[in-house]
Amino acid sequence: MPQSDPSKTEKATGKRRDKLRKDGNVAKGDEITKVMVLLAGVLALRFLIGFYHDQFAEIYRWTFTEAIKLDVNKSSAYWLFTWGLKKMALLVLPFMLVLVATAYITLRLQVGKLWTTKPMRPKFGKLFNIMGGLKKLMISPQAFVKLAKSILQALAVGIAPYIVIKQEMNNLLPLFNATTEGIIGYLLSIGYKMTCYALVPMMIIAIADLWYSRWDYEENIKMTKDEVKDERRQAEGDPAIKQRQKRKMLEMMSKRMFQDVPKADVVITNPTHYAVALQYDAMIAPAPRVLAKGMNRVAERIKELARENHIPIESNPPLARALYKQVEIGESIPEELFQAVAAVLAKLDKFRNRR
Repeated sequence: MPQSDPSKTEKATGKRRDKLRKDGNVAKGDEITKVMVLLAGVLALRFLIGFYHDQFAEIYRWTFTEAIKLDVNKSSAYWLFTWGLKKMALLVLPFMLVLVATAYITLRLQVGKLWTTKPMRPKFGKLFNIMGGLKKLMISPQAFVKLAKSILQALAVGIAPYIVIKQEMNNLLPLFNATTEGIIGYLLSIGYKMTCYALVPMMIIAIADLWYSRWDYEENIKMTKDEVKDERRQAEGDPAIKQRQKRKMLEMMSKRMFQDVPKADVVITNPTHYAVALQYDAMIAPAPRVLAKGMNRVAERIKELARENHIPIESNPPLARALYKQVEIGESIPEELFQAVAAVLAKLDKFRNRR
């Protein structure tokens, strides 16, 4: 069915498809399943006809020879009941297993691995929406498609016997001289031929129905641009919330960073725009680490804390800019900055005494 809402122009996202799939709403053709089950049933009967002939012959032979001699009592009635159940199961189960397996495989190939009971749950809201149901039943494009399918299938089922009987007209008269078994065999072969003739157009209709069902499904699950944006926003998170979370995280990092400034051995500055607090402790890391860094107001706060805690402040603009851009808080300085940082540390009383 063409999309009723012209604003729904975008293909359904993976999230929407997964949600619909969990609800049991998937693209599948009902006619292809029916035709495949019918075809499997015809082929099963075709190959099991010898087995059924032997079983029925055994039943009739026992009925007309042994059953009339059977002394009916409690034990014989029980034996007859169980014998009849076993025979019925032997006749019905193989055929039914073929039909069930065919239906399952056909559906599995269409929708994949899916098991849900949601489509079977009663939807009471639809029970009271009588006018909407009648409108959908009488006016919707799906109703016309179903009507067209029904008419074509009726024509296929009706024309097939006509074609076969017309072809077999010359073979009907000799049946007067045929045996009962010959007549039955002939009728079975004619019925098999009629079914095959009907199955050909029915299979074509089923394939067309499968294609239409998939196309119609894709059209009906399309989304508007706003729905796609909303879903993407939900998946990625609300930008406002993410911004608040980022700001809060930065505040926590800044707070922790300022708490670490008193542990530094030296603060290297620009001297006004940048400030980087360094610590060198061979027991913690083999190279000096950046404990804090910042620009402008943050840099001023780092220098203020350094003065309060009597930490040396060294002005080295190139080194301060390099450390600020290349090293993150908590990381060790890169090898190319070792010599420059070592030259600064060598001036400090702490390291001069240690040396």
